[in-house]
Amino acid sequence: MPSPSNSAIAAAFLLSLAACNGSAAQDQGGVAEAEEAKPRLGLFTTLPIYWGEAGDIASILSDGGEPDWVRTELETEFEIVPLDTLETEALAGLDRVLLAQPRPLAPSENVAFDKFLVRGGKALILADPMLTRHSDYGIGDRRRPQDVVLLSPILDRMGVKLLFDEDQVDGERLVEHYEYRFPVNLAGHFRRFDTGEGSRSCHVYDNGLLAMCGYGGGEVFLFADAAILDWEGQEPVPEARRVALWGLLQPLVPRPRGDAEE
Repeated sequence: MPSPSNSAIAAAFLLSLAACNGSAAQDQGGVAEAEEAKPRLGLFTTLPIYWGEAGDIASILSDGGEPDWVRTELETEFEIVPLDTLETEALAGLDRVLLAQPRPLAPSENVAFDKFLVRGGKALILADPMLTRHSDYGIGDRRRPQDVVLLSPILDRMGVKLLFDEDQVDGERLVEHYEYRFPVNLAGHFRRFDTGEGSRSCHVYDNGLLAMCGYGGGEVFLFADAAILDWEGQEPVPEARRVALWGLLQPLVPRPRGDAEE
């Protein structure tokens, strides 16, 4: 049998290389697809959900402890994008955000967040008028979570006010809403008022703890407490607490793949 020519050998080699490259590309494509399978969720918070409560970067990097349970839960469904700001550049490419006891926004951030909602963005805002979560940092320390949420510009544009009953008793309790039981502690309540803007309508539910607002092409879901995120150093996290958390997060979770279009 004659030996194969150099050109035949070269052709076979090129075909083999192409096949390997194609297989590698498919593998990489599969990895990329898996990585892209989770929707991106912008997380803007003063609570130590993502980084933990550490004094500096070195402490954060050297901390070998378990991540906050809320971060662990979020990462089962989302790729978390931690946000230091709500400026336009930070919100670019996001269509859903979670604001959990956020700091007060700068005027430019209010404008950027407004545009994010108008173009169809979704937001869940946990706004606590009297934060009960423990912090190692004293009042006035910039590293301490926001004790009293200050979001009046946002809420005013939505057409709701966040109010607080000073006579309520301290201590966690459960508030029922449909099939969910939400743990709350020194919670606030929302009250609706007419903004005169037809595209900015809010529905406040019976107990005032939750509100849902349409805003341009977007939606905002408001919860007047942040105690649902508490559970520090106590394991395991009760399943009922996880269920309640996901009850709040449902508006941000896309429909599972394969669902029939309605």
